[in-house]
Amino acid sequence: MLAARDVASELVPMSTSGDEGALPGSSPQGLKGLWIDAILDALESGDIDVAVHSAKDLPAEDDEGFVLAAVPPRADPADVLVCRDGGELRPGATIGTSSLRRRAQLLAAFPGLRMVDLRGNVGTRLRKVDEGEVDAAVLAAAGLQRLGLVPDHQRPLPLDAMVPAPGQGCLALQCRDDDEGTIAMVADLDDPVSHRALDTERSLMWRLGGGCALPLGGFAMVSAESIRLTAVIATPDGSRVIRSTVDGATPEDVAAVAAKHLIADGAEEILTEVAAE
Repeated sequence: MLAARDVASELVPMSTSGDEGALPGSSPQGLKGLWIDAILDALESGDIDVAVHSAKDLPAEDDEGFVLAAVPPRADPADVLVCRDGGELRPGATIGTSSLRRRAQLLAAFPGLRMVDLRGNVGTRLRKVDEGEVDAAVLAAAGLQRLGLVPDHQRPLPLDAMVPAPGQGCLALQCRDDDEGTIAMVADLDDPVSHRALDTERSLMWRLGGGCALPLGGFAMVSAESIRLTAVIATPDGSRVIRSTVDGATPEDVAAVAAKHLIADGAEEILTEVAAE
């Protein structure tokens, strides 16, 4: 996208703690921090000028000294179930995921599954499916698409069964907040609709716990007139699911009403139980 605008750039590949399979306790930012730690260190030190993240890996607020300069057009936000054979979920099937959100919603939609922790990058997770360590794994459709991967047996999970993570499918371009030249350069890559959706979903996440690993799904659909936010919180065992769908005019207003509905229906009790585990 930069090259199309006659801007020369150098890609600096990086491996984060999450790519290496590290556990949440190894990062001061918890689970989310695992996927951004090395990249933010490089941005802070000046080794890179722009950090490109999967937006769902960002906490609800930018760290001090950084700014979210652009959100390019959003890719497919859905979660995908990748199975070893056939694509059907039989009772007792072993599903790999490290996400409380995915675990909770899958158990609610498909009772009888056996959930196991599955970490590492996309290639590692797909290999564990192929080798039979798990019967299936849940991955982000956007991640598969960006890597050019088309697993043999995959099925998208519909919104009524699996609400995506806030920011899923979006890229987030971060810069140092005092680097005005770079901020102006990447601002041209921004898609206002995608950015508005991400702002809505991050606002919801902030109101319900910020950067913690939450069993929270949030997906905003943005039109010229309004924003529709679908939000869900569920117990990790899937026994209780709280949903809210809200229409409104601004990201903050929509997120505030959705969070209020979830809290009124018991979301804080679920989040307190999760935090205690």
